[in-house]
Amino acid sequence: MEWISFHFIGEPIEVIFNQEPVFEKKPHRPDGFIWRNESFNIVKALGEWQDYQRRGRMTRNMRPEHAERARRTGSWGVGRFYFRVMVEDGRTFDLYYDRTPKGVDQRKGVWILKGEMKPI
Repeated sequence: MEWISFHFIGEPIEVIFNQEPVFEKKPHRPDGFIWRNESFNIVKALGEWQDYQRRGRMTRNMRPEHAERARRTGSWGVGRFYFRVMVEDGRTFDLYYDRTPKGVDQRKGVWILKGEMKPI
């Protein structure tokens, strides 16, 4: 099935895990999330993928041979883990965990609700 984004959101969310990920920087799909003070229970996983592309200044700070390996396996603070999920009311969302530290006080990365999807 093919999907298109029909409502871009791009806002931080809080995620809910019934069992915390073993590795914080390589999370599995959450069991729910809270967006704008509303809880959403995830009932179905529709897709999952990773993107280890280096962005901005990070593209210039590695030798080519190291950059190639990092593109496949990731490196500290680089990469996103994407999840396409269906919630209880049947709506479908894309969300992702961005591993990039946002500052000295926020080194763990952030979860983002990318958007609401619909099938084509």
